[in-house]
Amino acid sequence: MATSTSFRISDAAKARLATYAAREQVSATSVLERLIIESLDALEFPGIVHRGPDGDRRAALAAGPDVWEIVARLRDLEGAEEQRIADLTAETDVHPRLIRLALDFAAAHPDAITLRIRRNDALATESERRARVREALLA
Repeated sequence: MATSTSFRISDAAKARLATYAAREQVSATSVLERLIIESLDALEFPGIVHRGPDGDRRAALAAGPDVWEIVARLRDLEGAEEQRIADLTAETDVHPRLIRLALDFAAAHPDAITLRIRRNDALATESERRARVREALLA
């Protein structure tokens, strides 16, 4: 549940916030909430950024793939955690430290990462179903 909070910010910051919110056609409160959450994530997990439009933001490595993509691929690999990390590093050239960072972020936000993986799996399943239907139509 949201509660009312009061902050004092400079006139310059307030003007920039209002301009950005108006341009994006969202409330200043929603911009502030997103900035707070994503900035705290960046402070707690240096190297993690957020990408995507306002309604569909996702955590990612600053110079790499989305966190959910790393976790999903690690799930597909076999072996202990360090073996999976080594295999993914060999496969992608993503440094093991960054893979561990993505795993740490995922461990702190398991629901969001699991939801993103499930959503991607559902989209892949639907895409495969459509491909089979197209193939059957052309048979």
